[in-house]
Amino acid sequence: MSHPGFFDTIPHLAVREPLAQFLGASNTGIFDYSYLDAVKLAGHSCPTVASAYWLTCLALKALYDDQMPERGGVSVEFADRYEEGVTGVVASVVTLLTGAAGEGGFAGLNSRFVRRGLMRFNASLRLDLRFSRLDTGAQVDAAAYPGKVPASPELSALMARCISGEGSPAEQQRFGLLWQERVRRLLGEHRHDPEVFVVHPVV
Repeated sequence: MSHPGFFDTIPHLAVREPLAQFLGASNTGIFDYSYLDAVKLAGHSCPTVASAYWLTCLALKALYDDQMPERGGVSVEFADRYEEGVTGVVASVVTLLTGAAGEGGFAGLNSRFVRRGLMRFNASLRLDLRFSRLDTGAQVDAAAYPGKVPASPELSALMARCISGEGSPAEQQRFGLLWQERVRRLLGEHRHDPEVFVVHPVV
């Protein structure tokens, strides 16, 4: 698969997946996720997918510090309804990285490794998401504001032409480059920007 080179500069997320180890899918139980994995899941790279990936990485870092996060060991709440805006897209990326799932998730084995019911929506939160450790009860609230990283002034007109089918091959290529350039800046120059990615402990 050919992809923009900056994808390879984005830090990976290593998690311990006890279910995979129990069922023999991994000898170590350690999974390594990259931004490219999130892109493959969503089928595209955009500020929403990028923000969901990196915000989840930051939230897990805040919850586990120097420990390796446990996939399936975190529940996630969303302030918005599942069908509202891009919430469903964000949720799919969060599920990939944390294992937390809604009613369609894995029901577990004799009450172990349960993933079903670890994600819920339309919750009363101060920020967009809340991540909670199941073992310690530690919680963080989190939100991403990709709108603070503006797109190129060219992008809107190019997008309109390309969506309508009027754009030339050169314009389509230019559109894609500018679209991914915004994602690159979001995950490169702004990934530690507290105005763009916000994670606060719940006290």
